[in-house]
Amino acid sequence: MRYVKVAWDTEYPGFTVDPHPYLDELPCLAPELPPGAWTFATDPDHYRFSSPRCVKDLGLAEVRVAADKSGSLVVRFTPNPWKHEDELEIRYTGVVHFSFDYAHALDWMDKDTFLLDELLPDPAGCRHEIALTDATLTVRCRDLEAVWIAPAPSDQDGPQTPMA
Repeated sequence: MRYVKVAWDTEYPGFTVDPHPYLDELPCLAPELPPGAWTFATDPDHYRFSSPRCVKDLGLAEVRVAADKSGSLVVRFTPNPWKHEDELEIRYTGVVHFSFDYAHALDWMDKDTFLLDELLPDPAGCRHEIALTDATLTVRCRDLEAVWIAPAPSDQDGPQTPMA
């Protein structure tokens, strides 16, 4: 990433993250972003770590790539139970590049966790780079829509019908 800082700290094992260089640059970048990317990047809760609408700590759940040539891609993240209430689904349109690159391996984690991201202007529209605990997801596209969705209740949570 160009502005957001994500690094593994060997002294205190864990990730250090810093969105401040990106947030300082965002007022200059935002006008060049397409509308959906602009809305997502400039949401005041996006980088507020204590907010239930902050992207940090969401769990990667699914990546759906269109089988046709529509250029659509959907990435879904599940809530962290100690922080989030809703899932985040990012719907990309006009995708011209998608990569999922593994940089290192943290075998003790059961899923990749969202560390931080940044959205930058791109000739295609925007470039969205997401740092995960085990990988980097990069999408270049015309635009995106980020939607917070309440998770569907599980079968165990609903009313029980007695069996006859």
